[in-house]
Amino acid sequence: MKIVIIGGKLQGVEASYLAKKAGWEVVIVDKNDFVPAKGLCDEFYQLDILDCGEKFLKLIKNADLIIPAIEDKLTLDYLDQIAKNNGFPLAFQAFSYDITSSKRQSNNLFMEHDIPIPKYFPKCNLPLIIKPSDSSGSQGVRKVRTVKELSEYLTESNLNEVNWIIQEYVEGQIYSLEVIGCQGKFITYQITDLEMDNNYDCKRVAAPSKLIPNLETQLRKMTEKIAKLINLNGIMDIEVVNHNGDLKVLEIDARLPSQTPTVVFKSTGINFLEELYKVYVQKSVDKPDITPKKAVIYEHICVTKEVIKTLGEHIIATASSLKLKKDFFGADEALTNYVRGCTSWVATLIVTESNFSKAWEKRSKVIENIQKHCHVDTYLDPIP
Repeated sequence: MKIVIIGGKLQGVEASYLAKKAGWEVVIVDKNDFVPAKGLCDEFYQLDILDCGEKFLKLIKNADLIIPAIEDKLTLDYLDQIAKNNGFPLAFQAFSYDITSSKRQSNNLFMEHDIPIPKYFPKCNLPLIIKPSDSSGSQGVRKVRTVKELSEYLTESNLNEVNWIIQEYVEGQIYSLEVIGCQGKFITYQITDLEMDNNYDCKRVAAPSKLIPNLETQLRKMTEKIAKLINLNGIMDIEVVNHNGDLKVLEIDARLPSQTPTVVFKSTGINFLEELYKVYVQKSVDKPDITPKKAVIYEHICVTKEVIKTLGEHIIATASSLKLKKDFFGADEALTNYVRGCTSWVATLIVTESNFSKAWEKRSKVIENIQKHCHVDTYLDPIP
């Protein structure tokens, strides 16, 4: 089985990891040579597909599945068109993606259908979160704590009312959940717990979730409702915050997420790449057993001569040619650019155990092992 992944950054890393776990041949195409997923595939092609149409068509001709791991609309539209014209198996649905890629559009959908979200400014109190409407993850996110900060930001030339979202900052534990839609059938999977760094970028994911049963039921119903509203065919993830017992939607994305699919795979054995193959090639998907088999802790670290930090996934996005390593300083696996003797490197640590307490103990030992090996005394774990 051969899979072609378009894009070698964070989504490309996720898709490559899962595809290799499925035993598939992996080809990655990216217009840049310096990308983190380059070291995780069987073949890599530095190619701008918008400029090299014929060469790209030959490359994907015999692919069993094509995964877009990019967020560039021109490229996605091009992929969608050539897939329709040539009958290529592209894991992408333009309609759902277009809605979810705009926070303004998706928030309007939520408000229209009474799905709870953080309140919009000025109908809320400080502090506030300001974020771009058309970017995913933590890119461009800024917290405003005072009227003075807000006033200064509102006068900045980069603020455009159409492209920015200003909402109340809602404290609480954040959860993520994937849903797959196929032929009008919607299946939710394992809920994961997210932790953010001081820039609101996800630094750590854990499973199984500690979300209480009644809120788990609520989250699953909410997620299925949204999937139906956007007529989802493929995968979507939702992020919500539990604020004093009330779940509020932070964002949705109708594309393969990063981070959480690996955690779901390590905890339950469910591989979202295999699920997407069923949706887009076999045109059917069955409800799997989501019972957790292992507890998982997945986090990103940055190591220098002075300090080790647990930080958001942006540190992985800027690395190049990650390798998958087993038993990495005691972690089950790691995606890393570490080589012996280097003094600056990053890694995504993947730790599993029979329960969360044992997993955290094991994970803490991994950090200690790295500190001793690299002779680094200081470890930091920033929070928002």
